[in-house]
Amino acid sequence: MTNALLVIDVQESFRRRENWAAVSDPGIVGQVARLVEYARAKGDLVVWVLHAEPGTGTVFDPALGHVRLMEGLEPVEGEPVVTKTSHNAFTTTNLQQLLTQRGIRELVVSGIRTEQCCETTTRVAADLGYEVTFVVDATATHPIEHRDAPAGRSLDEILADPRTLPTEEIIARTEYALAGRFATVTTVKELTGS
Repeated sequence: MTNALLVIDVQESFRRRENWAAVSDPGIVGQVARLVEYARAKGDLVVWVLHAEPGTGTVFDPALGHVRLMEGLEPVEGEPVVTKTSHNAFTTTNLQQLLTQRGIRELVVSGIRTEQCCETTTRVAADLGYEVTFVVDATATHPIEHRDAPAGRSLDEILADPRTLPTEEIIARTEYALAGRFATVTTVKELTGS
């Protein structure tokens, strides 16, 4: 086994935020589940990554109970679950050690958010020498406000602002940034053949 699927932050925390109503793919669990099934059938390692912000009182604070996988996703025995507190899955976890111990050299990346934790993990993984495949339609993201936008706006106000970057553009920019530099960019269908 030299391959591993990383499932990054597909957790209940995101569904508890107002901006979930504008997520690029509300059916992300189905896409990720297809990848998990494919990886398991090949005998690849599946690594589950959760994001936590202890003591913050936000939906990412483990004390509130939302730092758990979304319904429809569940690790089986032997599949590690790591919890990170940084944007990438390496810096604040033992992920690299875990992968090294198992002889993993190739990673498949999926999860939430496309341009944040997924892209950042991909870039770090590539710099660490892993061959990375980024499954773009097994990632999801939300519209991003302009840096000068006022804080505390409602989702409707954010979406009505012409300076807000829509999810399609975010995903396209991530594809352009990663392809040929940090990862092979593909889709669930292209990777699995189904």
